[in-house]
Amino acid sequence: MKKTVLLCLVLASVGFQSCKNDEKQKQIEATKAEGEKVVNTECFKAVYEKDTIDLNVNTLKNGKVSGDMVMKVAKAPQRTGEITGEFKGDTLFIDYTFVDTEHKDTKFKNPMALLKRDKQLILGNGTMQTTMGVTYLVKDKPIDFENVKYKFSAVDCVEKAK
Repeated sequence: MKKTVLLCLVLASVGFQSCKNDEKQKQIEATKAEGEKVVNTECFKAVYEKDTIDLNVNTLKNGKVSGDMVMKVAKAPQRTGEITGEFKGDTLFIDYTFVDTEHKDTKFKNPMALLKRDKQLILGNGTMQTTMGVTYLVKDKPIDFENVKYKFSAVDCVEKAK
């Protein structure tokens, strides 16, 4: 009889612990969702010769950014994708995950750095390196924000038709 009572107590305590873990997990997910709420949206456009890049940047409550970018570069397939990243000082470091019109089944991912100066974002030129299939900007090499093609100016955001 003592063994049965002891077994019931152990099973009950495991059940209560499981409920506590579920509550903690739900609380963590709710906190994460709250941090990912958009608090500000800015839209930018860069034009250089026949090239056009449209960039929408959503600032999230947790300080990170998300958004989308469309690159129409002359003599290259159009690239459409999403950005994710964060500001470090006055520089926005993002990963641009995109598909192009020639390789619709393949996703590409490139790192980018944009310097925020006045009301512009300036796309920098940096040294990239690929290790084990992941491309990143080399930390020890400076990013050039002076000799650049693309300077994004703020534009009115246009809502997409659904």
